[in-house]
Amino acid sequence: FDHPNVLRAVLLDRPGTPSASRETIVVLEAQLDDVTGESLGYAMERLFAAGALDVYYTPVMMKKNRPGTLISALCEYASADRCESAMLEHTSTFGVRRSVWSRRILNRRWVTADTPYGPVRVKQGLDGDRLVRQSPEYEDAAAAAAAHGVPLDAVYREALKRV
Repeated sequence: FDHPNVLRAVLLDRPGTPSASRETIVVLEAQLDDVTGESLGYAMERLFAAGALDVYYTPVMMKKNRPGTLISALCEYASADRCESAMLEHTSTFGVRRSVWSRRILNRRWVTADTPYGPVRVKQGLDGDRLVRQSPEYEDAAAAAAAHGVPLDAVYREALKRV
């Protein structure tokens, strides 16, 4: 050949690239128009027991102008089949839609704030070394608020002030 048969590639690490994590999750969905609130609550419990990361409901309008509920469950690959089975078993649906999504998440760490009401865990969301957000753990804050007879918001403010 008059020129070499070679491919050159350059791998660049761009400064300023977000360092938060990206993960792939499975989203399961079904629309229901014949289910009670109690049944929805029980189905949510069963989905969490099967490994769902999150479960939520959205009001929707279905065919024949029927009000209905869209049930959505976010899962890791490892628990998707179990969650899908739970949705089929514990709801009235005849089918579950499955899609694969990518999501960007903040790296997380837990710290403990020593407040006048006792210790309260605080979840922190980080993008690399940069603190993006923080949120007191509800259960800790609610227990402290009840024990000291103060509003939940007062415990939240103290916890955020002391991390």
